[in-house]
Amino acid sequence: MPASSPRPSFVAACVQMRSTTDPAVNREAALAGIRQAAAAGAVYVQTPEMTSLVVRDRKELFAKVSDQVHDPLIAAARELAREKRITIHLGSLPLQENDRIANRAIVIDAQGEIAATYDKIHLFDVDLPSGESWRESATYTGGHQAVTVPLVVGDVTYTLGLSICYDLRFPYLYRALAEVGAEILTVPACFTRQTGEAHWQVLQRARAIENGSFVISAAQGGLHEDGRQTWGHSIIVDPWGRVLAEADAEPGVILATIDPALVTQARSQIPSLRHTRLFSLPGTEGDNVVPLQPRGKDA
Repeated sequence: MPASSPRPSFVAACVQMRSTTDPAVNREAALAGIRQAAAAGAVYVQTPEMTSLVVRDRKELFAKVSDQVHDPLIAAARELAREKRITIHLGSLPLQENDRIANRAIVIDAQGEIAATYDKIHLFDVDLPSGESWRESATYTGGHQAVTVPLVVGDVTYTLGLSICYDLRFPYLYRALAEVGAEILTVPACFTRQTGEAHWQVLQRARAIENGSFVISAAQGGLHEDGRQTWGHSIIVDPWGRVLAEADAEPGVILATIDPALVTQARSQIPSLRHTRLFSLPGTEGDNVVPLQPRGKDA
């Protein structure tokens, strides 16, 4: 039997934004960035967390969000994906869910259909040394389901693992996604400037190295209308931890070539996905404290 042909490389892009408190302005900025990325050859384009709205005030947030069915950015992105024959990953949008808000990623395929959604699992409830205090759980409802989704480029399929922002600090999520086949991990974000400066790049590279995966993360950057400062530095990292592209703090587009052969190469050289072992801690009466088991998946 002849060996299968290697899967071709493709171009991926991050659209870095500085979203405002006006969803219409943000919608046009996102669509313009996606068009720019597509014109540069990208077939997968990702926008940041909170693409459609960055606003601190809870009452204003509820007044300006839609549900998923009626959200105008989703509708416009579906049309644009169909027009350009590209996959558009809206990194996250605040969407009405009864009396709460979902922080939800929307992946739209090249036919303009919603291929997957993902609700942010880990909510950002922290008090920073700068005096900033964040309580996402007061407004947002956390997700409970990890999600992978096929990324179809022509007649070739790749696998994306979805996450959002603060999820980045929970490595077991990415190991679980990699073990079920994710070759490309995604972390669209609205990272604070203080935590981003300290940890953003090193955590992105760590998730790539640990799992032998590409990591693609579009971010918000700069001083926003609601007063917060975000780190920016949208980034694309290869499976060996090398930074292929990185932005600064300004809005714009970064691009990089995604070569799936590098995933196979990294996972064969460091086959840690096949070496997960169960263990227990003293006093746990033999309970398994590792939430993952090897699944024989080393895509």
